[in-house]
Amino acid sequence: MTRKVRRFSGGVYDLGIHVVWCPKYRRPVLGGRVAERLDELLRQKADERGWEIVTLEVMPDHVHLFVKHDPKSSASYVANQFKGFTSRVLREEFPHLKSRMPTLWSSSYFAASVGAVSAEAVRRYIDTQWERPRKKADAA
Repeated sequence: MTRKVRRFSGGVYDLGIHVVWCPKYRRPVLGGRVAERLDELLRQKADERGWEIVTLEVMPDHVHLFVKHDPKSSASYVANQFKGFTSRVLREEFPHLKSRMPTLWSSSYFAASVGAVSAEAVRRYIDTQWERPRKKADAA
C-alpha cells in the first residue's frame, strides 16, 4: 500500500486505526441483510466525516475496520461515531435487534494505531538524531 498523506492548514498527516467491536453479549446477529446494511452505514458515516475506509470485515459476532481519519478525531471518537450511528439505524430497521438485546453494541472496543512505519523504526530514528550529519543551514 502506498502512503497517501493529507494536508490541512496546520500540517500534513497520515493517521489510521484498526478498530474492532462486538454486539452485546457477542451474539452472532451480524449476518445476511443486517451485515450488508451495516457495511453501507459504516461507509456512509466515513464519507460524511471525510474518513477513508481501507478495509472492512463484518463477521457474525464482531466488526473489523481499518480507517484513515483526520488529526482532530481521536480513536474513541471514531469508534463511537461508527457504533452510535449504526446502532440507532440498525435497531430502527431491524426490530429483532431491539427485542433480543438491550443495546446493539458492547460498550467496549479495541483500537490500535496503524502506520506505514513500525514503532521500532520510529524509535531508531529518534534515538539516532544526533548521529546524523547536519545540513549547513542547521549548523548556524
